[in-house]
Amino acid sequence: MKEYKRTEQQEKILAGMELVYERLIAFKKKMNSELVILKDNKIVRVKP
Repeated sequence: MKEYKRTEQQEKILAGMELVYERLIAFKKKMNSELVILKDNKIVRVKP
């Protein structure tokens, strides 16, 4: 099995995406609004 190494740029992109996700959840909690996600090929609305 071949090992895959991520580049520094890829690591930065993934870290940025994690930060955006955390901020999205915090914003949704603050505004008390629903979060729309795709679960088992169905659109689901959840309270954060």
